[in-house]
Amino acid sequence: MKTIVVTGPESTGKTAVSAYLAEALNCPWVPEYAREYIGSLTRTYTYDDLLHITESQISQKKEAEKSNPSILVLDTWLIITKVWFIEVFNEYPECIDQYLANHRIDLYLICLPDIPWVPDPLRENGGEKRNYLLKRYMEEIKNSGSEFVLIGGADEKRYANALNAVKHHLKLSQ
Repeated sequence: MKTIVVTGPESTGKTAVSAYLAEALNCPWVPEYAREYIGSLTRTYTYDDLLHITESQISQKKEAEKSNPSILVLDTWLIITKVWFIEVFNEYPECIDQYLANHRIDLYLICLPDIPWVPDPLRENGGEKRNYLLKRYMEEIKNSGSEFVLIGGADEKRYANALNAVKHHLKLSQ
């Protein structure tokens, strides 16, 4: 099984790109759990909430793997969660590094902040913070030894760029 993660700063089209890839590649995808969970809270999220999100991301990935797909697409992943812990709480659980080390991702697609930031009640990091977080995510992915491709462009161009990157990396027929 090849695992593709679509990641990047807030409001960069991760969910739309993930859903598009899953349909185009006829494979399962795991939606971003954090938005669903944080959106259901009636209070400010805590360290324990992020720990729950971490555990849920791992659980959802394991559940999706049970069908033994040839390709699995994840809408964000633990790299983002790790940076989120550090940025908000100045620490993170070691289990994230352990899991990342033992469960390699085949390709990260990093969505660039080259499209407008669209505010919503769950988004916290617009403006220059998106560029800062992009650099942080890239550093973490490089440190993990995983391959990544930067994905830019608007609308259909963004989708085509993502699909082409996956096909090239997985050596699928164009």
